[in-house]
Amino acid sequence: MIRVGLVDDQMLVRSGIRGLLELTGDIRVALEAADGMEALGLLLEEVPDVLLLDVRMPGMSGIELLQALQARGGMPPTLLLTTFDDDEALLAGMRLGARGFLLKDISLERLAQAIRRVAAGETLFRPGLTERVLDGVRGGGAAFPSLDLPERLTGREVEVLALMAGGFNNREIAEALGPSEGTIKNHVSSILSKLGVRDRVRAVLRALELGYI
Repeated sequence: MIRVGLVDDQMLVRSGIRGLLELTGDIRVALEAADGMEALGLLLEEVPDVLLLDVRMPGMSGIELLQALQARGGMPPTLLLTTFDDDEALLAGMRLGARGFLLKDISLERLAQAIRRVAAGETLFRPGLTERVLDGVRGGGAAFPSLDLPERLTGREVEVLALMAGGFNNREIAEALGPSEGTIKNHVSSILSKLGVRDRVRAVLRALELGYI
């Protein structure tokens, strides 16, 4: 049985998710909280196999809860839940170690599959992104280019991308990898051009979709 911790400030959402998961047979809600502070206390007493965590809540948000859990020594495998597209929250969650990012309108089958895979140690950012999330990242419907890129990223560009995903700026990337800041700036420009995106956030999300990181 996979034990799930469910944290969401909307009672109806919690009730709906709990009821749906009870239909699976192998997943149950083991602990439930209405906000980040309540969840923080409960998670000190019991650690679920998977944490379903609302991104935006009054008081302590989902991202702030992850920060608090890390400060206290770690967190359970976590799936972030949201009712809208938020690429900044996705990146923040990635940096804090979340395993997936899903919309609350996801089907029971897909949610259950995501929970099972995260419980098994997988990361679901790429397959877990629904078309609505991708559409939001694309800036209102302007699709990404074809997955068959005309020019593949170099090994160095993939290294730079990985550090970009960690929130490092050009100077910090240069210090980590060795070349000058100007060289890193050129790498970033090349990455944006090859991926067909206009900024670093979308570059990281595009790289996730393609499996580079």
